[in-house]
Amino acid sequence: MTAPRKPAAFRIEPEAAPRQQTPQARPDEPSRKPRAMKPGVALVIPAEVDVFDEPDIIAAEPPPAIAPRKRSLFGGIFFGAIGVLVSLAVGLRTDQLIRDLFARAEWLGWLAAGMAAVAVLALLVILIREFLAIARLAEVEKLQKRALDAIARDDPKAARSVVDELSAFVAAKPETAAGRRALTELRGEIIDGGNLVRLAEAEILGPLDARAKVMILEAAKRVSLVTAVSPRALVDVAYVVFEAGRLIRRLSELYGGRPGTLGFFRLARSVLAHLAVTGSIAVGDSFVQQIVGHGLAARLSAKLGEGVVNGMMTARIGIAAMETARPLPFSAAKRPGLGDFLSALTSFATRKGAETAEPGKQGSSLRDG
Repeated sequence: MTAPRKPAAFRIEPEAAPRQQTPQARPDEPSRKPRAMKPGVALVIPAEVDVFDEPDIIAAEPPPAIAPRKRSLFGGIFFGAIGVLVSLAVGLRTDQLIRDLFARAEWLGWLAAGMAAVAVLALLVILIREFLAIARLAEVEKLQKRALDAIARDDPKAARSVVDELSAFVAAKPETAAGRRALTELRGEIIDGGNLVRLAEAEILGPLDARAKVMILEAAKRVSLVTAVSPRALVDVAYVVFEAGRLIRRLSELYGGRPGTLGFFRLARSVLAHLAVTGSIAVGDSFVQQIVGHGLAARLSAKLGEGVVNGMMTARIGIAAMETARPLPFSAAKRPGLGDFLSALTSFATRKGAETAEPGKQGSSLRDG
């Protein structure tokens, strides 16, 4: 065994600081003396295109639709005066007709007077219904603006008023009964105004949004099928216009709008204005990129591809109509886009193309046999 080692003290020298390696100057380059630059001399030239600042065209949210500008006062006076003159002319002609019938036979005069009274009464009822429908559409626009204001200011009082008005607006829809009942139970537990409006949007308008998407997809499928088999371009245009008008009316009725004839024209004008503002009416490069990205150029024929394009145009109009007729703006729910309908529409077109091609193959095989 070795003897135990005695304790000893050692001296620890401090470590030397690492030397910074200085770059060696090249012998062929002369050394430059340091100098200061004046603020006015140094210029920063930015790049022409900054890829990080370019928004994604497909994923970007469209800007909100601009409210239509008010009509001119003189235009309203002009059309009002023309309407009065036309009414007076029609009234004078009707009065002369009734007088002539009384001169010929008294019972004919009384019959004409009764029919005139019935016509006037029916016209008054129609006008009252049209004005009520227009007022209901105006109520939708006001409700959208109030909801945006309540979310922006996070005002609980304004949010409760918006929710109450929304519940009364869609009270006739049985799809919203469960959402209105759940919102009534949770109303006292929510303090923030913005969260209350978003909860009302998710609970009350959620079932209606799902039904609206189904309506848009069904309309797009019908347009793609009809335009794929129609022989004339005029038939394509006529059917697209017909289907778009019916889709706009059905979406407005789904959200409680119930537009009449004049209300429908006003709603269609608002939808077209929304399309013009958001730039969604034109089939641009983003739509072409989606078509190419799904490989449709290799799978669809020319007519089926044309039908898909027309169907997607109908879907664009349906999305704009959905956003216009919806009582609340899209805040909690995601705004639907073309990608939500493109896959289902292309698979539908491919299946229909295969079904139409199969009888042709069977017929040719029978002829060969």
